[in-house]
Amino acid sequence: MNRIRKIAEELLEKYPDKFTSNFDENKKILNEIAEVKSKFIRNKVAGYITRMKTRSKVEEKVEQ
Repeated sequence: MNRIRKIAEELLEKYPDKFTSNFDENKKILNEIAEVKSKFIRNKVAGYITRMKTRSKVEEKVEQ
């Protein structure tokens, strides 16, 4: 789990505007950006990024 979190956080730092809160779009973007050989790892990373993006949107709404 730590490896997935690190990969996702690094990708979010490098490409903050590319990812969205849509899981399927994030999987496609991951295929373009990074070479992930394992489908399982790709889905886990895409899911973690999706959760992070969704949480940030909710936090922005709460702050307003």
